[in-house]
Amino acid sequence: MIGIFGGTFDPVHYGHLRSALEVKEIFGLTEVRLIPSAQPPHREQPAATALMRLHMLELAIKNQPGLVIDTRELNRQGVSYMVDTLKSLRQEFKDEPLLLFIGSDAFNHLKTWHQWQHLFDYAHIVVMTRPGFKIQNLDEFFKAKLATGITELAHNLAGKLYFQQITQLDISATAIRDMIAKQKNPGFLLPDALIDYIRQCKLYQRN
Repeated sequence: MIGIFGGTFDPVHYGHLRSALEVKEIFGLTEVRLIPSAQPPHREQPAATALMRLHMLELAIKNQPGLVIDTRELNRQGVSYMVDTLKSLRQEFKDEPLLLFIGSDAFNHLKTWHQWQHLFDYAHIVVMTRPGFKIQNLDEFFKAKLATGITELAHNLAGKLYFQQITQLDISATAIRDMIAKQKNPGFLLPDALIDYIRQCKLYQRN
């Protein structure tokens, strides 16, 4: 099973990294592919360039086997729609279950995603939830796709919905950028190598 973890990663931080590591272990994944978005459809353009965000990802996962950077969205023209990404991954990994990991906030807005029903044609969707999260009012479409356990995901290539509680660190890239703009220390929110790189490049500073 292969995990898929998309995001702008502007910058990547311990919230992203801890989640990726945890789901890799919980689901026994071969690898987790971190896919930086080039032109995210649901948010403003990233503050850092694609190359800078890619370099920060490389620095962050340098010593983590099983976490892999996948640049297909950066290499593709136009808006970074997840359905296109999953379609291309499915062509590459014909016989592997693919698990798309999203947060509960993203799941609440899933129906605004481009061709959202077709995401299930190519992958399972795993919603990473916080402790105490309650699954509320799933409609018939989602109820029909609900998996009862991880083995069900392993035995199907795509098409299931699953909720998994993980240790979600309440860290946001927006808050980190704001902190840096205010010349505060973002230590312990992201790897030191990234903080050094951000300082060297004078990233996220107010003009």
